[in-house]
Amino acid sequence: MSVADDLLQANEAYAASFSKSDLPMPPGKHVAIIACMDARLDPARALGLEEGDAHVIRNAGGRAADAIRSLVISQQLLGTREVVIVHHTDCGMLTFTDEQLRNQVEKNLGARPSQPFLAFGDLEQSVRDDIEEVKASPYLLKDVTVRGFIYDVRTGRVQEVV
Repeated sequence: MSVADDLLQANEAYAASFSKSDLPMPPGKHVAIIACMDARLDPARALGLEEGDAHVIRNAGGRAADAIRSLVISQQLLGTREVVIVHHTDCGMLTFTDEQLRNQVEKNLGARPSQPFLAFGDLEQSVRDDIEEVKASPYLLKDVTVRGFIYDVRTGRVQEVV
C-alpha cells in the first residue's frame, strides 16, 4: 500500500466526523502566514490556529519571494491584513547554496535551472530579508503588519526576530 492510499484511508475517518462545512472563505483572523514546508513544523498547531483562522502559505524555507502571488490573492480577494513569516532552526535551506543545487540538478537531470532557490546562510537575516520583501512589494498593501519569527524544532517555541 502506498502512502497516498494511507492518506485516503485517514481522510475517510476525518470526513466521517467533519463538522466545519460552514466556515467562510476569508480567514477569520485576517492573517496570512508564510512558513517553511519542513515536516517538523505544523504552523497551525504551533501558533494555536484552527481551520478557518488563517491562510498558511508554505514553501522551501518559508521564503516571501515564493509567496507573493498567494499573498496578493490573500490580501486583495480575501481580506488578510497581517503577515507572519515563520522560519525554523535546523532548516535545510542553510545546508546548500543556489549554485550547488543548480549543479546537482544539472548533473542528475541534464538541465540547469536558472531560477533562484533562495537558499540562505543566516537564519535571522533570512527572516529580516523576507519581512523587507513583503514590505517592498508593489503588489502588497503597505498598511499591514508584517512580523517574523523563528520556530525552534527542538522545543516547539517561536521567537520573534526584530
